[in-house]
Amino acid sequence: MLALVLADTHIPRRAKALPEALRPYLERADAILHAGDLMDPAVLDTLAGYAPTYAVRGNLDPPEAGLPETVELDLGGVRVAMIHDSGRKEGRRRRMSRRFPEARVVVFGHSHIPLLEDEGGLMLLNPGSPTDKRRQPEYTFAVLETDGGEIEARIVAL
Repeated sequence: MLALVLADTHIPRRAKALPEALRPYLERADAILHAGDLMDPAVLDTLAGYAPTYAVRGNLDPPEAGLPETVELDLGGVRVAMIHDSGRKEGRRRRMSRRFPEARVVVFGHSHIPLLEDEGGLMLLNPGSPTDKRRQPEYTFAVLETDGGEIEARIVAL
């Protein structure tokens, strides 16, 4: 199973639409995860046109989008949790482990800083942003691949 992981798209503030370079990944995705700050709920409709889409509420998402604060789901035998803001870097792993004790992966956004750390049985994944890199060198997103309960992740630069 292949999951495309996005966060902090900030449409239409930072971009009018998702980057065209995402299209090949969207077309191959079995699932799409969006870790908040999509801003325009229509982005979810666009994503859902490619694959089942799961999203959480970011601090800039409108209440009428009706997005939950957290999502937990099974992706190909791997338990994945998602939240927009995982808090300060210090203590993040411990906090996320307590908050999502069953999760093998915690996906988050908010900082726009790509992060992939897999330690102690918990993978922390921030895909960065495909539309608003802030002070990062590149626009990014992530891909999660699961197979028989095993998982691989990578951050992809656009």
